[in-house]
Amino acid sequence: MQRSLYISPDKCTGCLQCEMACSYEHEGNFNPAKSRIKVFSFHTEGRFVPYTCTQCAEAWCKSACPTEAITLDVATGAKMVNDGLCVGCKVCTIACPFGTINYNTATGKVTKCDLCGGDPACAKACPTQAITYIDAEGTGYDKMRSWAARTDNQSAAQA
Repeated sequence: MQRSLYISPDKCTGCLQCEMACSYEHEGNFNPAKSRIKVFSFHTEGRFVPYTCTQCAEAWCKSACPTEAITLDVATGAKMVNDGLCVGCKVCTIACPFGTINYNTATGKVTKCDLCGGDPACAKACPTQAITYIDAEGTGYDKMRSWAARTDNQSAAQA
């Protein structure tokens, strides 16, 4: 059973615990700038929206990588960056339509969510359960794909 992160923006308070947990898990220090999950703040509305890699089934980042440094972890479904193969060209950052792959200037490599090997620190740290790690079928992923296919088919029919 594949699992995925499920984000409920209406539950997010903007506390940044997810960013802190992620940066500590991966970098060994509390530095939200180095987190692989970000919380976008809508200042005028007073709303916050966490966002990170959606682990796309047909990952454009993976397809775009000229060194094949992005591979699939079959156990978690995460798209993993192999630092030994990554040359820091940033092609994957351009290919990702969601902007969730980041360039680390300290290492000269890219970073992205790896689901913490199947135990995401961000979900464990979220005090309001705005981020949870659940069965992938419950995230609405199939609904999104179905809707996208319908809109793609409509566009093709109009062309």
